[in-house]
Amino acid sequence: MNAEWIGWVATAAFASSYVFKDPAKLRRIQAGAAVLWIAYGVHMGAMPVVVANLIVAAVAIASTMSRGRSPA
Repeated sequence: MNAEWIGWVATAAFASSYVFKDPAKLRRIQAGAAVLWIAYGVHMGAMPVVVANLIVAAVAIASTMSRGRSPA
């Protein structure tokens, strides 16, 4: 798969995340899209894309995990 297709799949995944009503599913899909964008950025040698999407993926994953815990 060439880098262009990785970018298109990442775009479709990110856009489709807004279809989900469940916030946790939305964040999981966004995290997955961010991982695809990271792969795209690495392949293209675009460090700003990699770094930005590392942040997006980390926040989406952390947010999903923290909301899954019951309050103490």
